[in-house]
Amino acid sequence: MVKFLNSTVRNALIIGATAIVLLGGCSSDEVDTYQEQPVQKLYNEALAALNNEEYAAAAKGFDEVERQHPYSIWSSKAQVMSSFAYYQSNKYDQAILAAERFIELHPGNKDVPYAYYLIAISYYEQITGVGRDQKVTRQALDALQTLVRRFPNTEYARDAQLKIDLTLDHLAGKEMEIGRYYLKANKYIAAINRFRQVVERYQTTSHVPEALHRITEAYLSLGIEDEAKTAAAVLGYNFPGSEWYQDSYALLDDNYLRPEVKEDSWITKAWKSVF
Repeated sequence: MVKFLNSTVRNALIIGATAIVLLGGCSSDEVDTYQEQPVQKLYNEALAALNNEEYAAAAKGFDEVERQHPYSIWSSKAQVMSSFAYYQSNKYDQAILAAERFIELHPGNKDVPYAYYLIAISYYEQITGVGRDQKVTRQALDALQTLVRRFPNTEYARDAQLKIDLTLDHLAGKEMEIGRYYLKANKYIAAINRFRQVVERYQTTSHVPEALHRITEAYLSLGIEDEAKTAAAVLGYNFPGSEWYQDSYALLDDNYLRPEVKEDSWITKAWKSVF
């Protein structure tokens, strides 16, 4: 699987980990001698495995650092590195758990923003096609939005914002798929409710023009001409060059109607509340 983690973020983490290893060479008096292996040896071996892209071995090694030396200065770094290694080996649940534990135990650590990023990206890479349940998509969106809200000025937030837009588009696509199914089955109210979700909740996505057209189509099928004309008018005003507007205009024309806004329509109100 192709990873979405950008190289700058990855390299920063690896470099930071290496720096700690080099500094640790001067702190042998802090090693808990009663443990099975010295903390620096465990950490260096895990880091070597990570650099060799042996991610499963790296995760196990970093976990061992924490298990054997839970109170060492190495332990907190090993936790976030463990999460990273699990993420790289596509073990997303373990990556999320490790990152969440790191945040809980070390809320003031400088790597906390990165831990939030690992949680978000681990959910994000599990997003499936719109034909399947979108629970993980919503989890990804929540995690991405949390990251942006809590750490807005980080490089992680900038990357997360791009993924938020893609995630919203994905959720809108799911609503569109269900709406089309209902429309084809002549269940017009159910279809309108799905397309309405796109217009009201996912206004910045690529699916809005089609949603407005489908609303026009459904209302015409129900004989509710004012709402059909409003949907077409809003579509034409905001997406005048869209093929969906041409289709909506043709539908109205076939019924001797023209696009016209009804001010008290939910469509008008929803659109004005956004723009």
